[in-house]
Amino acid sequence: MKGEALLTDHKLLVQGITGKQGQHHTVQMMEYGTKVVGGVTPGKGGRIVNGVPVFNDVRRAVERTGATASVVFVPAANLKQAVVEGIEAGLEAMVIITERTPLHDSMNVLALARKKGVAILGPNCPGLCLVGHSKVGIMPNRIFRQGDLAIVSRSGTLTYEVVQALSSAGLGQNVVLGLGGDRLLGTDMREAVEMVLEKGPSGVVLIGEIGGQMEEEASLLIKKMGVENVFGYVAGVSAPPARRMGHAGAIVSRGSGGALDKINVLESSGVTVGRSLGDLVDRISKRFGK
Repeated sequence: MKGEALLTDHKLLVQGITGKQGQHHTVQMMEYGTKVVGGVTPGKGGRIVNGVPVFNDVRRAVERTGATASVVFVPAANLKQAVVEGIEAGLEAMVIITERTPLHDSMNVLALARKKGVAILGPNCPGLCLVGHSKVGIMPNRIFRQGDLAIVSRSGTLTYEVVQALSSAGLGQNVVLGLGGDRLLGTDMREAVEMVLEKGPSGVVLIGEIGGQMEEEASLLIKKMGVENVFGYVAGVSAPPARRMGHAGAIVSRGSGGALDKINVLESSGVTVGRSLGDLVDRISKRFGK
């Protein structure tokens, strides 16, 4: 499965390393233990940013550093070019932090990535963390506690809140995946569940939200495989139909995509669903005797 490339300790490039966000999060990722071997900003090759060499293009960066993955902080207008560069340079995985990517650009680059076998997380995602080993993206270093729960989330903010609450309750994590909030994503919830199950977690926590069918598709996999110790929370119970709630993917169509619909499907697949974040953590704590 190509998605497994995301759950590897890579030699990482930072595309957009000279920007404010790129510089800040490069330091944070290195402090967590991530092997950041280079950065890419067209026209600024030859510079050193936070001890990291900068290159004009991804191909040259890969040739010089042996990089196998990248995290992308470039503006939405330049995202298509940046991702195509990464794919054509032979990267195995790319984590796209960039928000407000035009839909047609996402369609083009995600189709190319699938054709070339490149694993993509995002766009518009907070990244991922192999807890205690490496972090790619913008999730705060301090929230994690090493353990054996896997977290798969559609919401960046809720990812932070759930991980912090679990850590405070003594419930550690081994992998945390923030999928992103756009309509089109490189890795969806079903694929992410398949990936994290390969890590052999004691439990899986799904953080969903209104819109789309990702939670429903993941629940079918969970039911088919008979996976135990799966917990969930779905944000947006009070959201009205046909209104977007924050994310491009969080749109409820009449008759599908609502929070209650998702909760019902998850519970029918054996998932223990919390009605609030506090209730979710309490249910997980009781299951594992914390």
